[in-house]
Amino acid sequence: MGKVMTERTLAIVKPDGVQKGLVGEVVRRFEAAGLRVIALKMIRLDAERAGGFYHVHRERPFFSSLVTFMTSGPIVPMVLEGEGAIAAVRRIMGATDPAKADPGTIRKDFASSIERNIVHGSDAPATASFEVGYFFSALEMQPR
Repeated sequence: MGKVMTERTLAIVKPDGVQKGLVGEVVRRFEAAGLRVIALKMIRLDAERAGGFYHVHRERPFFSSLVTFMTSGPIVPMVLEGEGAIAAVRRIMGATDPAKADPGTIRKDFASSIERNIVHGSDAPATASFEVGYFFSALEMQPR
């Protein structure tokens, strides 16, 4: 295999994670894995913004409850940078279903269900590019 590339990816502490006071713990775990936080903010999504972010799931049966959940409280989106950042974030988060997540992952340790699973992370380079741009302008990200 070739050299692992420096990547940027988006992670979000979802409303349940913010409510449980886990923002610092989530950031700590990403930083402990060698990822750099290059942008971070707390915002509250309205239904239109949440629906736009999750547009790929628009036809899925869970779309409406996902939008309701993601607008139920503040979220903390962040841009993380590092070697193989997309895979690293997904490994640290654990499986979407906390019951199937590996021990020591964020979702295994803190999540209560597939929907209320504390964190979101981009799943591929194209998704990461869209998701980073959805929440952050170039001016909001720290230079390399």
